[in-house]
Amino acid sequence: MNACTLCPRACHALRTESEGHGFCRMPETMRIARIAPHLWEEPPVSGQRGTGAVFFSGCTLRCVYCQNADISHRDAGRPFTPQALAESLRRLVDMGMQTVSFITATPFIPKILETLDIYRPPVPLVWNTSGYESVESLKQLDGVIDVYLPDLKHYSASMGKLCAGADDYFEKTSLAIQEMVRQCGVPRYDEDGIMRRGVLIRHLILPGCTGESIHLLDWVHDTLPEGIPVSLMQQYVPCNNVRIPVLQRRITHREYARVQEHMLALGLPGFYQGPTSATVDFIPVFNQDESFV
Repeated sequence: MNACTLCPRACHALRTESEGHGFCRMPETMRIARIAPHLWEEPPVSGQRGTGAVFFSGCTLRCVYCQNADISHRDAGRPFTPQALAESLRRLVDMGMQTVSFITATPFIPKILETLDIYRPPVPLVWNTSGYESVESLKQLDGVIDVYLPDLKHYSASMGKLCAGADDYFEKTSLAIQEMVRQCGVPRYDEDGIMRRGVLIRHLILPGCTGESIHLLDWVHDTLPEGIPVSLMQQYVPCNNVRIPVLQRRITHREYARVQEHMLALGLPGFYQGPTSATVDFIPVFNQDESFV
């Protein structure tokens, strides 16, 4: 039983093997909603054969528009021991996955480290995160994680609070991303274009929020080393019965073009997502027998 300080909320909640009383509601035992090949990440992560994606339940944010709300808001998932997860990781590697991705895994850092002591996949390990991390927790992953794939969601305190329940989102995430860059640096790729090490930042453009997007891209350009790529996403679809009026629509072509043009003007490398990504068809199936290899 521990008083948890793993995420920036540092809520000091008591977490036992079976119960969690903190913001994320998670017990110490890992709760996982999907372990399966995933083909829809950025090319340096998915490659041609996919990433072995491990979707953890619970989240350190409460994004009102979350596309994976079944696991972030409604806690769908099954308990896993480190031994059981290690066996699943081995199966993913045997299936030919080019990377393994731990997705929203922050509440379970100690158990993941135990898992990797049992079996460490011989492919790059990806930490796929909301970006809302504490530097202290990230230091536990130094030398363990090969690739960081953080979101960079909100710039202003008001939007962080309104959309994610965290008015300190940018404050904490900006420090966290700088720590990720300290650990892994500018991306390095193998002959197949798979990122072996490095940081790739994701930004999801929200309707009516292009000013936020431009501020975030400026921060990346002005603060981080040259060569850190950005994945500019237009996949936003209203989900989770979002009630904020401006978020009840998809983004427009004009909104995406404004942010894309700014990114090009800054000379930031990265990826641009097509409009066909704005569909719920890409949301994975969680917590069914078919969800687990």
